[in-house]
Amino acid sequence: MKILLVTRLFPLPENVARGTFVSDHVELLSSLGHEVRVLNILPRMLRINEARRSTMEGVAKAPRSFQHGEFNVEVKRHFEFPDFPSLTAFSASRSKIKWVPDLVICHTLWPAAYAAKSIAKKHSVPWFAVVHGHDFDVALNDHRGPRLEALARSADRLVVVSNSLSRFDSITIPCHVNVDEEWRKPMKKFSGLFRKSKIDILFPSDPRRPEKNHMLALRVGEELETRGWKVGITTLKKQPRSMVWDRMLAADVCLITSTRESGPLVAKESITCGCPVVAVDVGDMSEWMDVYAAEVNALADAVEDRLEHGQDVTLPQNCTFESVRNQWNSLLESM
Repeated sequence: MKILLVTRLFPLPENVARGTFVSDHVELLSSLGHEVRVLNILPRMLRINEARRSTMEGVAKAPRSFQHGEFNVEVKRHFEFPDFPSLTAFSASRSKIKWVPDLVICHTLWPAAYAAKSIAKKHSVPWFAVVHGHDFDVALNDHRGPRLEALARSADRLVVVSNSLSRFDSITIPCHVNVDEEWRKPMKKFSGLFRKSKIDILFPSDPRRPEKNHMLALRVGEELETRGWKVGITTLKKQPRSMVWDRMLAADVCLITSTRESGPLVAKESITCGCPVVAVDVGDMSEWMDVYAAEVNALADAVEDRLEHGQDVTLPQNCTFESVRNQWNSLLESM
């Protein structure tokens, strides 16, 4: 099958950490024997505007086409008008390709799905929509809401990556945990002196993103210091994945304080690397591990518990590569 994957999120030459879960899906589809091409739908913007939105780093100067691993990526630009969603939708829908696919899969709805839907309609092929979070957590509840709902309902299949996003007759297929073998480790145990040692807390996100709630993580670190710990907090920005996994191997605890997440996938990667996780109740976390109130003392107590007793947790089976691969294979065969 020839599959065109349309997305707003994909690794860029100047930002390899962007949308790695989408590139993982491209590799998974390719492993099933399908021919996959990537169409990256990006807004026209100046480099100075990237500073306002950390998720857009590398977008302004992204080339019209580039190679990511074994895959060719074609970039199409659209005009973005935040206060006029109809104009943004119209601009995105004008994206065209010469290649004729058998299926179009779109990761993230706004506004890439307008391009995906338009291309699928032109070539009379089905299209799937995959939602990771923002579309349903944020956009569905603002002035774009009616358009997002119409897009979601118009897809031949709607896939969400966690049950917390389920709506509009969607099916749930999580992102698979993609950690190379050399970084996969058993759960580590802290060997320092309780409340007398230096600890490294990993905040596995870009602190500039407000939804990641970096301030709460800092306050947890301050509370732990009042209890005698010497606390260092490591953050992640646009590092290559191998460096992210190195940070997980080095950290004593991974702390997730986000106000919204679809997974988060980073928690599963951290546990795969043997780093204990302390998290608030966000995304699908409560389905497979203990979660805590988004309150300083509760999280500080949880961090100390991880350091003293370790963590006994098993990742859900539905996020393994083989499980996700089989779920996507069944979905594609149903078409």
